[in-house]
Amino acid sequence: MITSPHLDGRGRYERSMDGWVDDADGNAFTHTVRIGDDRRQVELSAVCTPSPGYEVRSAKARALDGDVDPTALDRLGDLAGARMVGGFTRRLTELAGGGPGAQFLVDAGIEIARLARQATRLAPEVAARALTGGARACWELDNSGWVDLPNSCFTYSSKGRALLDSREVTTPMVVELYSPPRGARRVFVRRKVMRLVHTAPRLHLFHAMHDNVHGFDLHYEIDLLSDTIVAADSVTSRLPYQGICTEPQVRIHGLVGERVDAGLRKRIQVLLGGEQGCAQLYDLTADLLKLLSL
Repeated sequence: MITSPHLDGRGRYERSMDGWVDDADGNAFTHTVRIGDDRRQVELSAVCTPSPGYEVRSAKARALDGDVDPTALDRLGDLAGARMVGGFTRRLTELAGGGPGAQFLVDAGIEIARLARQATRLAPEVAARALTGGARACWELDNSGWVDLPNSCFTYSSKGRALLDSREVTTPMVVELYSPPRGARRVFVRRKVMRLVHTAPRLHLFHAMHDNVHGFDLHYEIDLLSDTIVAADSVTSRLPYQGICTEPQVRIHGLVGERVDAGLRKRIQVLLGGEQGCAQLYDLTADLLKLLSL
Protein backbone atom coordinates (compact mmCIF):
# COMPACT_ATOMS: atom_id res chain seq x y z
CA MET A 1 0.00 0.00 0.00
CA ILE A 2 1.21 3.49 -0.88
CA THR A 3 2.14 5.58 2.16
CA SER A 4 3.81 8.89 2.95
CA PRO A 5 6.20 9.48 5.85
CA HIS A 6 4.91 13.04 5.99
CA LEU A 7 1.42 11.97 7.04
CA ASP A 8 2.87 10.24 10.12
CA GLY A 9 -0.49 9.09 11.39
CA ARG A 10 -2.23 12.27 10.35
CA GLY A 11 -4.86 12.54 7.67
CA ARG A 12 -3.46 15.67 6.08
CA TYR A 13 -0.07 17.16 5.19
CA GLU A 14 0.76 20.49 3.55
CA ARG A 15 3.98 22.06 2.31
CA SER A 16 4.43 25.50 0.77
CA MET A 17 7.10 27.27 -1.26
CA ASP A 18 7.49 30.98 -1.89
CA GLY A 19 10.11 32.15 -4.35
CA TRP A 20 11.03 35.41 -6.03
CA VAL A 21 13.62 36.99 -8.30
CA ASP A 22 15.38 40.31 -7.66
CA ASP A 23 17.85 42.18 -9.82
CA ALA A 24 21.45 41.92 -8.60
CA ASP A 25 24.68 43.74 -9.43
CA GLY A 26 26.08 43.14 -12.86
CA ASN A 27 24.66 40.43 -15.07
CA ALA A 28 23.01 38.49 -12.25
CA PHE A 29 19.83 37.89 -10.27
CA THR A 30 19.16 37.07 -6.65
CA HIS A 31 16.81 34.11 -6.31
CA THR A 32 15.22 33.55 -2.92
CA VAL A 33 13.19 30.51 -1.86
CA ARG A 34 11.36 29.79 1.38
CA ILE A 35 10.06 26.26 1.75
CA GLY A 36 8.57 24.39 4.66
CA ASP A 37 5.67 22.82 6.51
CA ASP A 38 4.23 23.00 10.02
CA ARG A 39 7.41 21.51 11.50
CA ARG A 40 10.27 23.37 9.85
CA GLN A 41 11.00 26.03 7.26
CA VAL A 42 14.21 27.06 5.51
CA GLU A 43 15.29 29.92 3.27
CA LEU A 44 17.92 29.71 0.55
CA SER A 45 19.10 32.76 -1.34
CA ALA A 46 21.55 32.67 -4.23
CA VAL A 47 23.05 35.22 -6.59
CA CYS A 48 23.18 33.57 -10.01
CA THR A 49 23.97 34.43 -13.59
CA PRO A 50 21.18 33.97 -16.16
CA SER A 51 21.19 31.72 -19.22
CA PRO A 52 23.42 30.35 -20.63
CA GLY A 53 25.80 30.29 -17.64
CA TYR A 54 23.36 29.51 -14.81
CA GLU A 55 26.25 29.87 -12.37
CA VAL A 56 25.85 30.37 -8.63
CA ARG A 57 28.06 33.26 -7.55
CA SER A 58 27.13 33.09 -3.86
CA ALA A 59 24.56 31.36 -1.67
CA LYS A 60 23.37 31.49 1.92
CA ALA A 61 20.84 29.46 3.83
CA ARG A 62 19.07 29.91 7.14
CA ALA A 63 16.47 28.16 9.25
CA LEU A 64 13.24 30.07 9.71
CA ASP A 65 11.49 27.54 11.92
CA GLY A 66 12.09 24.14 13.47
CA ASP A 67 15.10 21.86 13.71
CA VAL A 68 17.56 22.25 10.82
CA ASP A 69 21.15 20.99 10.76
CA PRO A 70 23.28 24.15 11.26
CA THR A 71 26.32 22.61 9.58
CA ALA A 72 24.26 21.95 6.46
CA LEU A 73 23.17 25.58 6.43
CA ASP A 74 26.81 26.63 6.47
CA ARG A 75 27.78 24.14 3.76
CA LEU A 76 25.21 25.56 1.34
CA GLY A 77 27.58 28.51 0.94
CA ASP A 78 29.82 26.11 -0.98
CA LEU A 79 27.32 26.17 -3.84
CA ALA A 80 29.31 29.13 -5.16
CA GLY A 81 30.79 28.17 -8.51
CA ALA A 82 28.26 25.43 -9.23
CA ARG A 83 26.16 25.61 -12.40
CA MET A 84 22.43 24.91 -12.27
CA VAL A 85 22.52 22.30 -15.01
CA GLY A 86 23.06 18.52 -15.01
CA GLY A 87 24.58 17.36 -11.71
CA PHE A 88 23.26 20.32 -9.70
CA THR A 89 20.86 18.18 -7.64
CA ARG A 90 23.71 15.83 -6.78
CA ARG A 91 25.78 18.76 -5.53
CA LEU A 92 22.86 20.01 -3.46
CA THR A 93 22.43 16.57 -1.91
CA GLU A 94 26.12 16.37 -1.01
CA LEU A 95 26.05 19.73 0.74
CA ALA A 96 22.71 19.23 2.51
CA GLY A 97 23.81 15.95 4.06
CA GLY A 98 21.36 13.70 5.88
CA GLY A 99 20.44 15.74 8.94
CA PRO A 100 17.20 17.51 9.88
CA GLY A 101 15.89 19.71 7.09
CA ALA A 102 18.23 18.27 4.46
CA GLN A 103 15.51 17.53 1.93
CA PHE A 104 14.05 21.02 2.28
CA LEU A 105 17.48 22.48 1.49
CA VAL A 106 17.79 20.29 -1.60
CA ASP A 107 14.30 21.20 -2.75
CA ALA A 108 14.99 24.91 -2.16
CA GLY A 109 18.02 24.67 -4.43
CA ILE A 110 15.98 22.95 -7.13
CA GLU A 111 13.39 25.72 -6.93
CA ILE A 112 16.13 28.33 -7.32
CA ALA A 113 17.28 26.58 -10.51
CA ARG A 114 13.70 26.70 -11.75
CA LEU A 115 13.41 30.41 -10.95
CA ALA A 116 16.54 30.99 -13.03
CA ARG A 117 14.51 29.86 -16.07
CA GLN A 118 11.91 32.61 -15.50
CA ALA A 119 13.86 35.86 -15.89
CA THR A 120 16.78 36.75 -18.13
CA ARG A 121 18.71 39.76 -19.28
CA LEU A 122 18.51 40.65 -22.95
CA ALA A 123 19.53 44.00 -24.40
CA PRO A 124 16.74 46.52 -23.64
CA GLU A 125 16.15 47.26 -27.32
CA VAL A 126 15.72 43.53 -27.98
CA ALA A 127 13.43 42.97 -24.99
CA ALA A 128 11.27 45.89 -26.13
CA ARG A 129 9.86 43.66 -28.86
CA ALA A 130 7.64 42.12 -26.17
CA LEU A 131 5.78 45.43 -25.96
CA THR A 132 4.54 45.46 -29.54
CA GLY A 133 5.21 42.06 -31.09
CA GLY A 134 2.64 40.02 -29.17
CA ALA A 135 2.89 36.30 -28.52
CA ARG A 136 5.13 35.58 -31.51
CA ALA A 137 7.73 38.13 -30.41
CA CYS A 138 7.71 36.78 -26.86
CA TRP A 139 8.03 33.19 -28.12
CA GLU A 140 11.08 34.20 -30.13
CA LEU A 141 12.54 36.12 -27.18
CA ASP A 142 12.12 33.03 -25.01
CA ASN A 143 14.11 30.92 -27.42
CA SER A 144 16.93 33.45 -27.55
CA GLY A 145 16.84 34.30 -23.84
CA TRP A 146 17.04 30.76 -22.43
CA VAL A 147 19.44 28.35 -24.08
CA ASP A 148 17.66 25.23 -22.80
CA LEU A 149 14.10 26.12 -23.92
CA PRO A 150 14.10 25.05 -27.61
CA ASN A 151 12.42 21.63 -27.91
CA SER A 152 12.14 21.31 -24.13
CA CYS A 153 8.35 20.94 -24.31
CA PHE A 154 5.47 21.11 -26.79
CA THR A 155 5.28 24.90 -26.68
CA TYR A 156 8.87 25.33 -27.83
CA SER A 157 8.77 22.57 -30.42
CA SER A 158 8.20 22.96 -34.15
CA LYS A 159 4.57 21.87 -33.63
CA GLY A 160 4.11 24.55 -31.00
CA ARG A 161 5.60 27.20 -33.23
CA ALA A 162 3.27 26.23 -36.08
CA LEU A 163 0.26 27.07 -33.91
CA LEU A 164 1.37 30.71 -33.88
CA ASP A 165 0.32 30.79 -37.53
CA SER A 166 -2.92 28.86 -37.25
CA ARG A 167 -4.77 30.17 -34.19
CA GLU A 168 -5.01 33.04 -31.76
CA VAL A 169 -2.31 32.83 -29.11
CA THR A 170 -2.10 35.16 -26.12
CA THR A 171 0.60 35.60 -23.49
CA PRO A 172 1.07 37.31 -20.10
CA MET A 173 4.81 37.69 -20.74
CA VAL A 174 6.11 41.24 -20.18
CA VAL A 175 9.28 43.06 -21.09
CA GLU A 176 10.51 43.07 -17.45
CA LEU A 177 11.04 39.30 -17.58
CA TYR A 178 13.48 39.75 -20.48
CA SER A 179 15.28 42.89 -19.31
CA PRO A 180 14.39 43.98 -15.75
CA PRO A 181 15.15 47.55 -14.66
CA ARG A 182 18.25 47.92 -12.53
CA GLY A 183 17.46 47.47 -8.86
CA ALA A 184 14.08 45.87 -9.60
CA ARG A 185 12.62 43.74 -6.80
CA ARG A 186 10.30 40.76 -7.20
CA VAL A 187 10.60 40.72 -10.95
CA PHE A 188 9.08 37.24 -10.82
CA VAL A 189 7.11 35.83 -7.86
CA ARG A 190 5.97 32.22 -7.45
CA ARG A 191 3.97 30.35 -4.81
CA LYS A 192 3.46 26.59 -4.59
CA VAL A 193 1.38 24.52 -2.21
CA MET A 194 1.45 20.71 -2.04
CA ARG A 195 -1.13 18.81 -0.02
CA LEU A 196 -1.82 15.17 0.81
CA VAL A 197 -5.24 14.15 2.15
CA HIS A 198 -5.88 10.58 3.30
CA THR A 199 -9.54 9.62 3.07
CA ALA A 200 -9.65 5.82 3.30
CA PRO A 201 -9.42 4.02 0.99
CA ARG A 202 -8.11 6.91 -1.12
CA LEU A 203 -5.13 9.24 -1.02
CA HIS A 204 -5.61 12.64 -2.65
CA LEU A 205 -2.62 14.60 -3.96
CA PHE A 206 -2.89 18.32 -4.71
CA HIS A 207 -0.30 20.70 -6.14
CA ALA A 208 -0.93 24.35 -6.92
CA MET A 209 1.51 26.76 -8.58
CA HIS A 210 0.76 30.40 -9.29
CA ASP A 211 3.19 33.03 -10.57
CA ASN A 212 3.49 35.79 -13.16
CA VAL A 213 2.80 33.51 -16.11
CA HIS A 214 1.54 30.17 -14.70
CA GLY A 215 -1.58 29.08 -12.87
CA PHE A 216 -1.78 25.33 -12.18
CA ASP A 217 -4.02 23.40 -9.78
CA LEU A 218 -3.44 19.63 -10.03
CA HIS A 219 -5.33 16.82 -8.34
CA TYR A 220 -4.62 13.09 -8.33
CA GLU A 221 -6.60 10.42 -6.53
CA ILE A 222 -4.97 7.09 -5.66
CA ASP A 223 -6.93 3.98 -4.76
CA LEU A 224 -4.90 2.52 -1.88
CA LEU A 225 -6.29 -1.00 -2.31
CA SER A 226 -4.79 -1.28 -5.79
CA ASP A 227 -2.14 1.50 -5.63
CA THR A 228 -3.62 2.86 -8.85
CA ILE A 229 -4.42 6.39 -9.98
CA VAL A 230 -8.20 6.57 -10.42
CA ALA A 231 -8.56 10.32 -11.05
CA ALA A 232 -6.25 12.93 -12.56
CA ASP A 233 -7.22 16.46 -13.48
CA SER A 234 -5.95 20.01 -13.46
CA VAL A 235 -7.14 23.57 -13.85
CA THR A 236 -4.81 25.94 -15.71
CA SER A 237 -5.92 29.48 -14.99
CA ARG A 238 -2.83 31.03 -16.59
CA LEU A 239 -0.34 29.74 -19.14
CA PRO A 240 2.64 31.37 -20.89
CA TYR A 241 0.94 30.86 -24.27
CA GLN A 242 -2.80 30.27 -24.27
CA GLY A 243 -3.50 28.41 -27.46
CA ILE A 244 -0.20 26.51 -27.43
CA CYS A 245 0.49 25.48 -23.82
CA THR A 246 -3.12 24.33 -23.63
CA GLU A 247 -2.46 21.42 -26.02
CA PRO A 248 -0.36 19.13 -23.78
CA GLN A 249 -2.46 19.70 -20.65
CA VAL A 250 -4.82 16.87 -21.61
CA ARG A 251 -1.95 14.43 -21.11
CA ILE A 252 -2.63 14.43 -17.37
CA HIS A 253 -5.70 12.26 -18.01
CA GLY A 254 -3.39 9.55 -19.34
CA LEU A 255 -2.23 8.84 -15.81
CA VAL A 256 -5.60 7.33 -14.88
CA GLY A 257 -5.03 3.59 -14.55
CA GLU A 258 -1.28 3.96 -13.93
CA ARG A 259 0.08 1.95 -11.03
CA VAL A 260 1.83 4.08 -8.41
CA ASP A 261 5.17 2.34 -8.01
CA ALA A 262 8.86 3.19 -8.10
CA GLY A 263 8.82 3.19 -11.90
CA LEU A 264 6.11 5.84 -12.21
CA ARG A 265 8.61 8.67 -11.73
CA LYS A 266 10.38 7.49 -14.87
CA ARG A 267 7.22 6.77 -16.85
CA ILE A 268 5.86 10.29 -16.39
CA GLN A 269 8.87 11.63 -18.27
CA VAL A 270 7.17 10.23 -21.38
CA LEU A 271 3.55 10.53 -20.24
CA LEU A 272 3.76 14.20 -19.20
CA GLY A 273 7.11 15.66 -20.22
CA GLY A 274 9.38 15.77 -23.22
CA GLU A 275 8.88 17.50 -26.53
CA GLN A 276 5.22 16.50 -26.69
CA GLY A 277 4.44 17.40 -23.09
CA CYS A 278 4.53 20.22 -20.55
CA ALA A 279 7.58 20.77 -18.37
CA GLN A 280 5.55 22.38 -15.61
CA LEU A 281 2.99 19.58 -15.54
CA TYR A 282 5.83 17.07 -15.28
CA ASP A 283 7.66 18.95 -12.50
CA LEU A 284 4.53 19.47 -10.41
CA THR A 285 3.63 15.78 -10.65
CA ALA A 286 7.17 14.58 -9.99
CA ASP A 287 7.37 16.73 -6.86
CA LEU A 288 4.15 15.18 -5.53
CA LEU A 289 5.51 11.68 -6.07
CA LYS A 290 8.56 12.58 -3.96
CA LEU A 291 6.25 12.85 -0.96
CA LEU A 292 5.26 9.19 -1.24
CA SER A 293 7.02 6.01 -0.17
CA LEU A 294 7.19 4.00 -3.40
